[in-house]
Amino acid sequence: MSDLPRKAVTRTAKLAALPLGFAGRATWGLGKRIVGESAEIVGRELQQRTAEQMFKVLGELKGGAMKFGQALSVFESALPEEIAGPYRAALTKLQEAAPPMPTRTVHSVLAERLGEDWQGLFLEFEDKPAAAASIGQVHRGVWLDGREVAVKVQYPGAGEALLSDLNQLSRFARLLGPLIPGMDIKPLIAELKDRVSEELDYGLEAQAQQAHAEEFADDPDVVVPAVVHQCEQVLVTEWIDGVPLSEVISDGTEEQRNRAGQLLARFLFSGPARTGLLHADPHPGNFRLLPGGPEGEDDWRLGVLDFGTVDRLPGGLPTPIGDSLRMTLDGEAEAVYELLCAEGFVKESIDLDPNAVLDYLLPIIEPAQVEEFTFTRGWMRSQAGRVADPRSPAYQLAKQLNLPPAYLLIHRVTLSTIGVLCQLGATVRLREELEDWLPGFGPEELTDEEESAAEA
Repeated sequence: MSDLPRKAVTRTAKLAALPLGFAGRATWGLGKRIVGESAEIVGRELQQRTAEQMFKVLGELKGGAMKFGQALSVFESALPEEIAGPYRAALTKLQEAAPPMPTRTVHSVLAERLGEDWQGLFLEFEDKPAAAASIGQVHRGVWLDGREVAVKVQYPGAGEALLSDLNQLSRFARLLGPLIPGMDIKPLIAELKDRVSEELDYGLEAQAQQAHAEEFADDPDVVVPAVVHQCEQVLVTEWIDGVPLSEVISDGTEEQRNRAGQLLARFLFSGPARTGLLHADPHPGNFRLLPGGPEGEDDWRLGVLDFGTVDRLPGGLPTPIGDSLRMTLDGEAEAVYELLCAEGFVKESIDLDPNAVLDYLLPIIEPAQVEEFTFTRGWMRSQAGRVADPRSPAYQLAKQLNLPPAYLLIHRVTLSTIGVLCQLGATVRLREELEDWLPGFGPEELTDEEESAAEA
């Protein structure tokens, strides 16, 4: 048996063991209940053991397993603290690393894609990977012109592994659901599967990254490394140093966490307006804090990596998002409801109370109601719990709302970014960013004729 089939069998076995492990622990939990332990204590232990096993398995694999784990990790702040605490370190590890590809395999891919004399393109090339992601790993080097570069090399067979893992995970999505309150796992896996072909295409990634690099070239707040070279399975970009956001989350100062949060929100909303593209993989492993912002060396800028998944929004974020947000803040229940119906958030066969919809939305948009808002794990847990509790009106209403396909990725990116802001515990002037960058939210811009009439 060759290495690749053997590895595929091993991966499948590890993933298949997850639901078996869940079932075994459920039996263990029943036994504990029989001998008299309370349902609450048993449930907590069961969830903790399940989560620990799941993230241990996902962390050992690359491909779709790691991709799924990274996507799930940003929702860690929605979990009860006693559950999240014990495996927060495992989640952080998922955001930053995976087992490395053998050096001979890396050299083989580079020789095949860059030519047998590939080493002549570099003044230096480090065989030890600097980082590993779900479908490729990054090596540090110095390009022939002297620029420090990041060389991303795609794992051979990455596409097959990605799809195989996600297909396997989707089979027991129902069992994974309870781990993240209020999170529907199946659509998340389906959406990750839909993005596989794009993520494997380094040509598309290079285009998206270069578009951002050019737009943000002189930006005081955001740094995007320029593309140096691209071919199938290999992407070479400028190298940027900095503090990984996962380290800022665990050990950063309050000033660093607040600055990172503000810039993350700014990038989320300004990116589509400035480039027509939405960076759609906002887990902490894809961001760095770099010294030397507008206020000097003691200030910080946000470095942004990995443009393998983007949403193409030529007109920026859809105006109805800003319109509905503004009208919700103004308490215009009927107008909000009409807009949601028009955009497909409410199916034609369903009739809802506009005031109930407004009551459902207001807690979610609390960060936009004030000048600055402190995102916390407690706030995230309260939101998740509200939507996950079958006894709550919010749960009943959420079940009746629909998410149109055009908004699917925007919704996930926004939720993921909020999850990271809660992990940071950042105090952010979110309303300021919305007014600056979200179409339909800020004050309406007057035409020249309207300005002249107003002045008169």
